[in-house]
Amino acid sequence: MKELVNKVQQLIAPSKGIWGIVLEDLDSGDKWEHNEQELFYAASVIKVPIMASVYSAVERGDLTLTDLIILDEKDYVGGSGVLQHFTPGSSLPLQDIIMLMIIQSDNTATNLLIDLVGVENIRTTMNEAGMVYSTFYNKLMLSTPNPKGANRIAAGDIAILLHKMATGDLVNGTASVQMVDVMKKQQVRDCLPEKLPSPYSDFDHGMTPWELANKTGWIPGTRHDIGIFYVGNRKFIATVLSKDEDDLLSKRILSQIGNEIYKYLQ
Repeated sequence: MKELVNKVQQLIAPSKGIWGIVLEDLDSGDKWEHNEQELFYAASVIKVPIMASVYSAVERGDLTLTDLIILDEKDYVGGSGVLQHFTPGSSLPLQDIIMLMIIQSDNTATNLLIDLVGVENIRTTMNEAGMVYSTFYNKLMLSTPNPKGANRIAAGDIAILLHKMATGDLVNGTASVQMVDVMKKQQVRDCLPEKLPSPYSDFDHGMTPWELANKTGWIPGTRHDIGIFYVGNRKFIATVLSKDEDDLLSKRILSQIGNEIYKYLQ
């Protein structure tokens, strides 16, 4: 993995921003960390531990994935997602609310789930997963910040969460598989997977079939993408966080890193 690490270092070297990166080859066991304890504003990456907390509640028997969630207009918030445009009083099963939170980064879906499981349970899930630096305080799109703090993540913490998910140890084996399946349906594909060949391509010309279970996060000046690469028979975890960088440049660097990971795994 040394050559891949060298290429990633070359890609971020010209950047004036700060990068937190963890790369882990689950087949060889090789791992590289860069600023893994640095805290970044979480943006929508926080939706992954929220999803894990919901599956923990399902495991405890507090919820089922078929529970119907009633949409109330007072819960609607702006930003990404389609639920804010649904008719109040509509209902969706819990598993669909989870799906929208991850694949469309739906903020209304996220806040519904936070209310459902509670802030303390989300923190407990993060702590039990081994996320020792990251913090969770807030629902999304609040008009006033929480005086207690902000939602922040460290690359090392997210990498631990993804490792447990990829190896079937996040909540339980069934939940881990279900969470990976949700993330594979991601519709936001403009960072790590942007330069990868279409997953629907004809791979008879030397390109290896791939899937990526990923979650992006973005606010101005902060851009992340995290996920589990499945390329051929190989599995690889990538956590790439950035801050204090031009948005177009950080997006370009992320897509280049994703391309280098794919080439490494071919």
